Amino acid sequence: MRLFIAINLPKKLRVRIYTAARTLREEELPIRWIDPDSLHITLKFLGDVRRERVSQVEEAVARVASSTPAFATTLGGFGAFPTIRRPSVVWLGVGANPELRCLKQDLEWALGSVGFDAETRAFHPHVTLGRAESEDGAGAFRGLDDLFAAMTFDGDLKVHTLDLMRSHLSKSGARYSVVAGAKLAPA
Repeated sequence: MRLFIAINLPKKLRVRIYTAARTLREEELPIRWIDPDSLHITLKFLGDVRRERVSQVEEAVARVASSTPAFATTLGGFGAFPTIRRPSVVWLGVGANPELRCLKQDLEWALGSVGFDAETRAFHPHVTLGRAESEDGAGAFRGLDDLFAAMTFDGDLKVHTLDLMRSHLSKSGARYSVVAGAKLAPA
C-alpha cells in the first residue's frame, strides 16, 4: 500500500482554498489541479508499505498523536516547488509554527523506530494545489509570479487529528482514503 501521514482539512476550508485558487485554474497553465476533496497537508510520505507493517505505522502515529496537544496554525501565501519558473508543485503555504515542527519531528523519530528513513529535506509545510505536467520549460509558466503576488488567502486551521492515508494512483490522478486516524491530546 502506498501510504503517507497527513493533516486533512475541514470541508469549509478546502472549499475556501479551492475558490481562492480559481485564478490559477483559469489560466492556460500545464498543471493537473488537485480535487478540492483531496486537499491536505502531508507530514510524511512513507511510500509502499507491506500490509503486515501497517499496524506498526498506526501504533507509531497514535503514540505521537496522544502525546501532542491539539494546536492551531495558519495558511496563506501561494508558491511553487522547486522554482516558480519551472514548478513541479503549486502550493498554498502553511505556517511552520513550533507545534507543527515538533509534530513533524516526533513523527520522524517514531517512524524511524519502526524502520522508516528520516526525511533529509527541509520541512516546508504546504497544501498541494496542483502538479505541473509540462516539460515546456519556464515559458509555460510566464506570469505565474505575478498571479501569486495578486492572490491572497488567510486561513486558520485547528489541528486535532493525524491521518494515515492511502494513495490510489490512476491516470486521472491520485485518490486518497483514510486508513486510520489518531486524535491529538486535548489542548
